[in-house]
Amino acid sequence: MSNMLFDALFDEKPGQAVFIELADGVRWSYDDILNETARVANALVSAGIQPGDRVAAQIDKSVSAVALYLGTIRAGAVFLPLNTAYTAAEVEYFITDAEPAIFICRSSSDAALCPIAESNHSRLETLNADGGGSWSDLVNASANDFKTISRDAHDLAGILYTSGTTGRAKGAMITHLNLASNARTLAEIWRFSHDDVLLHALPIFHTHGLFVAINTTLIAGASILFLPRFDADEVVSVMPRTSVMMGVPTFYTRLLGNNNFTAEQVQGMRLFVSGSAPLLEETHNSFYARTGKLILERYGMTETNMNTSNPYEGNRRAGTVGFALPGVDIRITDAESGIELADGEIGILEVKGPNIFKGYWRMPEKIAEDFRKDGFFITGDLAKIDEQGYVVIVGRDKDLIISGGFNVYPKEVELEIDALPGIVESAVIGLPHSDFGEAVTAVVVAEQGSSANEKSIIARISVRLASYKQPKRIFFVDQLPRNSMGKVQKNLLRDEYKHIYKE
Repeated sequence: MSNMLFDALFDEKPGQAVFIELADGVRWSYDDILNETARVANALVSAGIQPGDRVAAQIDKSVSAVALYLGTIRAGAVFLPLNTAYTAAEVEYFITDAEPAIFICRSSSDAALCPIAESNHSRLETLNADGGGSWSDLVNASANDFKTISRDAHDLAGILYTSGTTGRAKGAMITHLNLASNARTLAEIWRFSHDDVLLHALPIFHTHGLFVAINTTLIAGASILFLPRFDADEVVSVMPRTSVMMGVPTFYTRLLGNNNFTAEQVQGMRLFVSGSAPLLEETHNSFYARTGKLILERYGMTETNMNTSNPYEGNRRAGTVGFALPGVDIRITDAESGIELADGEIGILEVKGPNIFKGYWRMPEKIAEDFRKDGFFITGDLAKIDEQGYVVIVGRDKDLIISGGFNVYPKEVELEIDALPGIVESAVIGLPHSDFGEAVTAVVVAEQGSSANEKSIIARISVRLASYKQPKRIFFVDQLPRNSMGKVQKNLLRDEYKHIYKE
C-alpha cells in the first residue's frame, strides 16, 4: 500500500525546478523538496507524531511552510493550516476542537499561543518566514531519507475549518483521494505541463492557495514562482517569467487599476484562473479589453475542492462557473423536498464525486443534514443551469459572505457585536464592493443612551476577529426589519445599503 497523495505529487519528477522564492531567488528542485519533506517527516516522528495525528500550523507563507504540509502527509499525519489573521481567541477553538499533537506558530505569537497549546496537550514549536525557529532547528537536525508511511484513499490528509452559521466552526475532513483526484483532473483540463510556471500570490492556509494551486502544479511536474503575498506592482513585474496565475477577483481588479499592467506584460501567459468569490462580469470584460485574455472562472468549496470550471477551449462565459468537472456530478434541487429541478430553475446546488469531503470533524450529525442518501453533498449555494449547460451561482443560502476570497459567516460576527455593552442586536450583511467582491457590513441597534459608535465597536471586536471578518462600516438603526415570523429580513437591509461602497 502506498501513500496515495504524496506518491501522486512526486511520482517520477526529480530534478525539475519546482519552487522559486522571489524574495531571495532560491530555487528548490524536486530533489530538494523530497529531501526537505524527509527531514520534516523524521522530525515529526521523533516528536511522537503517529499516523492520523493532527499537525496544526499558523505560520507565514514560505517554502518551508509548504514542506511542513508535504512532510506531514509523508508521515501519515493530518495537516491543519490556520489563517494567519486569526486571533488567539479564535485559534483556541481550533486547537481545542482538533486536538493536534503538535502546533507550529510564528515566534511572535509564541507567548500568546503557548498557554493554549499547553492546556490542550499540544507540543508547541515555532517557524518563521525567514526559516528560523525551533521547528527549523529540529528539521535541520533530521536525516534526509524517510520511508514514506502508507495511507490509503480514504485516510485523512487535511482538516480545513469553515465557519458555521451558528458561529461554531466546522472542520472539513479532506482525504487523500479528495486531493489527489482533484489535482489530476485540474492538471488535465487546464492543460498543465512541466513547462508551466505558476505565479503564486495566494495565501496557503486555505484550499485555493494550498491544495488547488500547489497540488495541481506538483502533480504536473511544473514550477512555482512563490510570492509572499499579492502586490500588484510586483505581480506585474514578474508576470513575463510565468505562464499561469490563480487568483481571487480582488487580484484582477487591482491589476486593472495598475497603470503598468498591459497586454505586453501578459503575452507569455496562457491561463488566468479566478475563484473563491464571484467574478463580476464587468471585471471579466475589462480584463479582456485590456489584455486580450479571458479569465477562466471556476467554482469550488472548502469541503469539495473544485466542482466546476469554464472550458479551457471554448467559450468562457462571464457570470458563470462553467461545467461539472470530469467525474463530478451536479444537480439543482428544491431546498425543501430535494427534488431535482429543470434547467433554468434556481435551487440548491448539490455535488457528488471523488472530490467530496468525508464529513465534519467530530460532527457526525452533520452527515444526515448535509448529504442526501444517494451521496450528493448539499452545498447551500443557490444556482441554476442555463440553456447552454453552464452553471450560474446566483446567491448563497444561509447568508454566507465572501470578502476578498475569504468566507465570513454573519452569525460569528453578530455574536461578537451583540456581546458588547450597550448593544441590543445586530445584523451582518455583505454588500457589493469593487475590490473585495463583498464588504462585511453591520447594522446595529444600540440601547437608548448608549455611547457605542462605529469606531468603538470595531476597536472592541478587532481583538476577537480576524481583520477580514471585521465590518468595513457599521450603521445604527432604531430597529431591524422583521417578517411576520420575527426573522430579520436581511434582504431589505442589503437593498437599502447596497450603494454605500459605490458612493
